[in-house]
Amino acid sequence: MSDLVKALEAPAPTHPQIKPGDTVKVHVRIVEGNRERIQVFQGLVIRVRRGGNNENFTVRRVASHGIGVERTFLLRSPRVEQIEVLRRAKVRRANLYYMRGRRGKAARLKEQR
Repeated sequence: MSDLVKALEAPAPTHPQIKPGDTVKVHVRIVEGNRERIQVFQGLVIRVRRGGNNENFTVRRVASHGIGVERTFLLRSPRVEQIEVLRRAKVRRANLYYMRGRRGKAARLKEQR
């Protein structure tokens, strides 16, 4: 039981502060059989949910043929290797769900200076 307590009290990995509207690259460790590799998922952060150890964030990207792909990551997961913030945008709401209905130039956000 003490191992569980030590694991929960361990210092969290140091990731940059992310907010909705950020364009990020998330480096995720993928296990395929007995091999491991790092996969990069790049997209727009559309939501950040706080909650201590359960803190998570959702990243949306547009894959081939205009299909939107969303993926939710646990911030303190050992599978999340690294988070790079590429650009920050000026947004006025906490959840950017309206981006799901936007295509092309309408999906642009103004960059924060």
